[in-house]
Amino acid sequence: MKKEQKEQVVDELTARLKAADTLLVADYRGLTMPQIDNLRTRLLDSGARFSVVKNTLTRRAAEAAGADALLTLLDGPSAIAFLEADGDMVAAAKALADSARETNVLEIRGGVLQGRAMTAAEVETLAKLPPEDVLRGQVLGAIVAPLTALAGLLNAPLQNLVGLIDARIEQLGGEEETSPEPEAEAAPEPEAEAAPAEEEPVAEEEPAADEPAAEETTTDESTEEE
Repeated sequence: MKKEQKEQVVDELTARLKAADTLLVADYRGLTMPQIDNLRTRLLDSGARFSVVKNTLTRRAAEAAGADALLTLLDGPSAIAFLEADGDMVAAAKALADSARETNVLEIRGGVLQGRAMTAAEVETLAKLPPEDVLRGQVLGAIVAPLTALAGLLNAPLQNLVGLIDARIEQLGGEEETSPEPEAEAAPEPEAEAAPAEEEPVAEEEPAADEPAAEETTTDESTEEE
């Protein structure tokens, strides 16, 4: 490869490294061309471009792009899956993992996720996640569930408060209905005590009415004697 061609390859790799947030690196030694083409097609379906690269040129591109985390993964013949902005990194990781299992040749080395190096085990874990649309639904459910529980917690005290207020109103209403009864029973008692007080003066006045009669009898008798 001529120097001009190498410079062009380095420039292209540098631009792709700067544009890609996620990189998946694998050792492709032992894969046949049909197997590489099949893997490239499956990665394209997930929004990733699969390229076999020369380590010397890729190191230069990584240094120029500031992708230092990639340098540790460039050991032996390497192939890189560059995930595009709208790509599905879970589907790309699954494509690599499936190819490694089916061929028993492809070896996943790791990857780079937003500038952080990933191990091969982390890529395998990424491949076991559910599809992106299902994962989004699970994340949304995890967010909505606590909000629903929070709404229930906020409503419960209000419902309890309303129940306490209703119970207190019923209690106060019952007290108002029963409170006049003692007053009705106490009202006749003063009248019963007042009746004997009115009869006693009448009994004392009867002798006073008899006294004039006695005087008149005495006067009449003295008159007859005279």
